[in-house]
Amino acid sequence: MGLAELMPAIADMTWQHLVMITVGLILIYLAIAKNYEPTLLLPMGFGAILVNIPLSSAITQIDPGTGKAVEGVLNIFFDAGIATEVFPLLIFVAIGAMIDFSPLFRNPSLLLFGAAAQFGIFMTMVFAALLGYDIREAASIGIIGAADGPTSIVVASRFAPHMLGAISVAAYSYMALVPIIQPPVIKLLTTRKERLIRMTSDNNKRISKKALIAFPIVITIAAGIIAPSSLALIGFLMFGNLIRESCDWTR
Repeated sequence: MGLAELMPAIADMTWQHLVMITVGLILIYLAIAKNYEPTLLLPMGFGAILVNIPLSSAITQIDPGTGKAVEGVLNIFFDAGIATEVFPLLIFVAIGAMIDFSPLFRNPSLLLFGAAAQFGIFMTMVFAALLGYDIREAASIGIIGAADGPTSIVVASRFAPHMLGAISVAAYSYMALVPIIQPPVIKLLTTRKERLIRMTSDNNKRISKKALIAFPIVITIAAGIIAPSSLALIGFLMFGNLIRESCDWTR
């Protein structure tokens, strides 16, 4: 009896599998040992190991005896939650519940910073188009610049489903690795004296509870009128925020 019969996973292993398993181990190490975004890197790293072991039952495989596909649990999750965009939208509800818009009310000029950050999306789209990607693929790649995983998943699943895996990994890795990427860039662009500046806010203006409750409702209606196709994402995000502001969580 040969190796293929005794241990088919080892017999079918390629260097590409080994590289991805190594990447998964590195992500797990960063999540546990360095505490870098463990809620993102830990499942990504472990998932990379699960799907890169040949013949893994975690993903759909063809039964050599019957020739029929045996569905893996990760494929079931993907078809039920990612392809249908249900999971990203549920994540947006949770994100909305964690957002506090009161600093925006105290300092509306913060909107300009948010708007400026979106230029990266369009710049990336242009570069991707120049590299030969069509406009839908370029838009899916560019949305990674929003530093938002659920949005990247939704856009890629609609415009470039064949690139969904790579875009999802890139988007979430980008967010999770910010603690590693930012420090050298900050040190390069600032002086030690500037980095020691203590940021304070003198604006302690109290924001009306009614205004905070009305805000997600108004934004949802405005987004629906201006861009109805954005309503699923914006609506679920604002619904989560409405839950936050309308409930007294101190009780």
